[in-house]
Amino acid sequence: MLFSLARQGDIAVVTLDNPPVNAISRAVRQGLLDMVEAVERDEGVRAVVLACAGRTFIAGADVKEFGKPPEAPHLPDVIKAIETCSKPWVATIHGAALGGGLEVALGCTARVATASASLGLPEVTLGVIPGAGGTTRLPRLVGVERAVDMITSGKPVKAPAGKAMGLVDEIIEGELLEGAIAFARKLATAPRAVPLSARAVVAPPEAFWTEKRAALAKSAKGEVAPLKALECIKAASEMPFDEASKVEREAFLALRASPEAAALRHVTFAERAAPRPPEMNGIEPRALKALGVIGGGTMGAGIAAAALDAGLSVTLVERDAEALARGLANLKGIVDGAVKRGKLSAEAAEARMAGVAASTDYAALGHVDLVIEAVFEDLSVKRAVFEQAARACRADAILATNTSYLDPEAIFEGVPGAERCLGLHFFSPAQVMKLLEIVPCKATAADVLATGFALARAMNKIPVRAGICDGFIGNRILKTTRAQAERLLLAGATPAEVDAAMRAFGLPMGPFEAQDLGGLDIAAFQRKAARERGETPFAPVADRLVALGRLGQKTRGGWYDYDEGSRTPKASPAVLEAIHLASKEAGITTGAFTPEQIQDAILLPMVNEGAKILAEGIALRAADIDLVKIHGYGFPRTKGGPMHWAKTVGDAARGFAPVHEALTALAARGLAAAPDEALLALR
Repeated sequence: MLFSLARQGDIAVVTLDNPPVNAISRAVRQGLLDMVEAVERDEGVRAVVLACAGRTFIAGADVKEFGKPPEAPHLPDVIKAIETCSKPWVATIHGAALGGGLEVALGCTARVATASASLGLPEVTLGVIPGAGGTTRLPRLVGVERAVDMITSGKPVKAPAGKAMGLVDEIIEGELLEGAIAFARKLATAPRAVPLSARAVVAPPEAFWTEKRAALAKSAKGEVAPLKALECIKAASEMPFDEASKVEREAFLALRASPEAAALRHVTFAERAAPRPPEMNGIEPRALKALGVIGGGTMGAGIAAAALDAGLSVTLVERDAEALARGLANLKGIVDGAVKRGKLSAEAAEARMAGVAASTDYAALGHVDLVIEAVFEDLSVKRAVFEQAARACRADAILATNTSYLDPEAIFEGVPGAERCLGLHFFSPAQVMKLLEIVPCKATAADVLATGFALARAMNKIPVRAGICDGFIGNRILKTTRAQAERLLLAGATPAEVDAAMRAFGLPMGPFEAQDLGGLDIAAFQRKAARERGETPFAPVADRLVALGRLGQKTRGGWYDYDEGSRTPKASPAVLEAIHLASKEAGITTGAFTPEQIQDAILLPMVNEGAKILAEGIALRAADIDLVKIHGYGFPRTKGGPMHWAKTVGDAARGFAPVHEALTALAARGLAAAPDEALLALR
């Protein structure tokens, strides 16, 4: 039974039990309607308490119904029945009241909650808006400004903050259900509160909407839902409730069927599954309390800061006293930055830094559970580090390398206890970036791999298992991206045109802007190593620029020129000359490109590389590739990642065949390699 109905004297207690999160399905909607009818018929009931079994109140819609046509009874009708019931209802909130769950609570006469409960309308994060009164009832309860902040951000508030704004009527300190029943009993004898749908709302001046619209257009980064939510809240402040509700419902249904919503649902579900992938089921991670970090540069300090945030103790090791002092200064800079942003109190920051152990002696790592190496990307340097670390650490301590391109098998060659070794590829800055590529070696033990995922969960990161190849998942595809960008230059496009096209697609910056920011020398070093392995990396223009000493913003010249103290890119005659010489040498006929043609020439080969990565087992799931590109490289969430986006190219019913055909056409023009047959095997 989804619902149970009990009596506590003249108070009816309606309890929903739909584990794990009491999600709203069609059966739940119908059950709620049945409960409304039941308490209406019972003349002995004076008030109703709506409670939920398990660890949470109603935490949103049933994911099984996402992407399907809505079925009656519809949630707005259910909430209207609760709101117009002759007996007042009290929502009894613990855990979280999210999305439709909060909308149900808004239909109740009052809301009581535990102090730890959270309440929110996160629909915009899934590409939709509240569709059952969220944009119409919430502003009537807490005011337009607070409603705009909650709905357009999707961020929940804790119950005490909800109490302060009027969203929560009472915080229950003792046993929740007992407190709710007592509250309901008082409510039954008091004059009936005016339902939210009948309350007035104070409309702010037009300047308020203009300011909010401009701010959202900037922060939403191309997402439609936050701006549509703002429109609906504006309608709620200017129209009668029923008319505004129709506007809300129509917008909700239109967005629900949009490609953006489908992409954001795909990403959200992939993110939820990532920390505990099915292949890790039943495997217990090792205990993890103390972390060692070797190397205190930008990456090492970032990893150490992330570990401190996760509540782990940290021991930092550097090669000499001078490097150790720099490493501690780097770490302190990150911690101080958190204080300035209000993320950490000064006292907490001081305590964190006081708890960091630092040494130039590897023996200081003797107690740690896991040590992460974050030194220069050089095989001999990393191998030397692990020769010392293996001698100093416990025999059961996990040894992890933070390498971007190098083969972990080669790094750990000869290290005792191969089963405890793995790659943990953090992205810079490590205390900020969410992605963590977890790279097992052939001998890596299952519980060691599980510990990598446990570390990611503790650090609030998105973990993705990656197989061993040059660049793993993310940087391997990045090489394709950069090669395609240079092919476009040889064929007649300019760096500015390529960058503008990719920004228009939704990337935070184009491939050439990104290289100038990071430095052209990093990729040049990797190409040098690849050539030494007998490979032939494609970078005909980049190699010329590096030879000219153009390494990006740090040298005031890379793919663009930069004035002293400025990060604004300017077209460079030297770059245009380098492109002309490389194009002439390649014998390529140049022409003009539309932004859409540029996007296809870069994105479709990325998808092709993704298909090969899946076929080789480097990635286990297409969604893993999407997570890597979104969280490590800025691929727009609204497109769902490259592999999800590829399904929207051409006729989706034909799978990846349209991508294969488009790549074949690009290859015929010399703008891409021929497509791999692995594409046709994808679904």
